[in-house]
Amino acid sequence: MARASVSEVAFGVQYVPVSVQLPTLGQDDREVLNYLAAYGIRYIRFQWVDYTNVTRYRIIPLTAFRKLLSVPRPGISLTKAVFGIVGPSLSPGFTGTGEYLYTPDLNSTRLCGYAPGHASLMGWFEEKMPTGENVGKEDALKVPLCPRGLLRDIVNKGKTLGVEFLVGFETEFILLKSTRPIEAVGNGPWSASCALPSGSVAAKCLEDIADTLQTGRIELLMYHAEAAPGQYEVVTGPLPPVEAADAVVFTRETIINIAAKHGLHATFSPRVNADNCGTAAHTHISVHPTSQLPVNPPPANPSTNQETTMTPLERSFLQSLLDNLPSSTAFTLPTAESYDRVQDDIWSCGTYACWGEDNREVAVRLTGPPGSHHFELRTIDGTANPHIALAAVLGLGLIGIEKGLELKMEGIEGVAAHLSAKERAKRGIIWCLPRTLREAREAARRDPIITNVLGKDFVQKYLSANEVRSSMPRKEDAHLTLTIVRLWRII
Repeated sequence: MARASVSEVAFGVQYVPVSVQLPTLGQDDREVLNYLAAYGIRYIRFQWVDYTNVTRYRIIPLTAFRKLLSVPRPGISLTKAVFGIVGPSLSPGFTGTGEYLYTPDLNSTRLCGYAPGHASLMGWFEEKMPTGENVGKEDALKVPLCPRGLLRDIVNKGKTLGVEFLVGFETEFILLKSTRPIEAVGNGPWSASCALPSGSVAAKCLEDIADTLQTGRIELLMYHAEAAPGQYEVVTGPLPPVEAADAVVFTRETIINIAAKHGLHATFSPRVNADNCGTAAHTHISVHPTSQLPVNPPPANPSTNQETTMTPLERSFLQSLLDNLPSSTAFTLPTAESYDRVQDDIWSCGTYACWGEDNREVAVRLTGPPGSHHFELRTIDGTANPHIALAAVLGLGLIGIEKGLELKMEGIEGVAAHLSAKERAKRGIIWCLPRTLREAREAARRDPIITNVLGKDFVQKYLSANEVRSSMPRKEDAHLTLTIVRLWRII
């Protein structure tokens, strides 16, 4: 019998970079401003996300914003301590001296349906003036500590190698009626109709979230009940990495604000219930060749692995990502609570750096039909800054493409921890994931590869802020943990 062709076994919507529509509101400043005025926008939320995943913003009246855009170099001044502020504290390595210019990226503008009359947008951190050795350089104003700029640079590096990415997110969250005591909005099973009964506060809240996301030009693919009490998920369509990270920031802000409108608390905390499922931000990454010839063509994958339907680019990316996954978790699982979810036999991500086809017990799940595969990375949760998390994992995967690595690790069925050490070694499964945040930070500090990907100064300052955050008082009883978590916009 003849083998079925790729086109015959393909299923679902096939996304490629040229088919993805970016959420721009206009071709230039004038068109965007006119669009905002036509929709009754009065205020701009000029926002950024810091190293501890706190979304911060300055609110600018549209009239003042229009005036700001009329100058040759628009922007607002922000202290250089911006990424080191953790609650009332300033992390070691940061000072109160100096300012950045935060410049608007109008392509990121979205209407905030959760705040009528408001629109939000992201920006780029720049130096106000070139200094020292940067004078005269093309990127003299670049700020290596800017998470969004860091992700942009990694995406651009990929394009020089002939590679581009699409990224989509599954955003899980729990709706609570009360945090003292903890009381979920409902207790329906996974995808069950009883979790969203018509007319219930949960059903009204989820539909309001869905409408608001679409008002903000987010491609909403579906929403449904998840398995834990009061747990739900919204699935959004793929975008290029920077735009995808922007979209998940907007999605989280929407969920938080719409939940509050309905008298509920929304939490992305990774493990609210010790006896039930955790909460993640599963991230779907697809790897594509660019339409243009690469500026820096990498060595070809030797194509000695004929046991998988993955493309050579996908195999190179996956091998390198798994080789370096342990050093990424400080950036993708950045809270102590994150490691309450890193366990075996609970459909989270397991405790080993490994992969499997449609296996929900591994760190990376291969899914999608041949010719349209994508990787579901399960070692990311909603406490992570999405720009930083994507910069880490894409940068680590690019190393494999840059070197032309072949995939040597075999995919598995079931749980890697159930295999003997000999069986794991035979399959190429070598690395355990960190089991605590302290271990994750140490893995990042020791690894020169993640330092090379993200930059030495960035890694040092990020880990400094993370350490200050984790040193804040943490109570073991759930309601106080949730109250503390709320400070970080996780609720």
